[in-house]
Amino acid sequence: MKKTLFLIGTFSLGLLLAGCASDHVMHTNDGQTIVTEGKPMVDKDTGMITYKDIYGKEQQINQSEIKDMSSVDN
Repeated sequence: MKKTLFLIGTFSLGLLLAGCASDHVMHTNDGQTIVTEGKPMVDKDTGMITYKDIYGKEQQINQSEIKDMSSVDN
């Protein structure tokens, strides 16, 4: 019984950490902070960054409007 609970707890913790590990934060030139769900994708041809916001809705922003981007440390 203890072994089963240990495995379930370990598995749950792993899922929790894996789910949060890929979030990113982008800071815009005008001072906005954008938290993304997952890693944003950059289209080199158009210069647009596509990302999912915290509500799961797909958004786009021009790469020239982004001051910096970093992953969220957990």
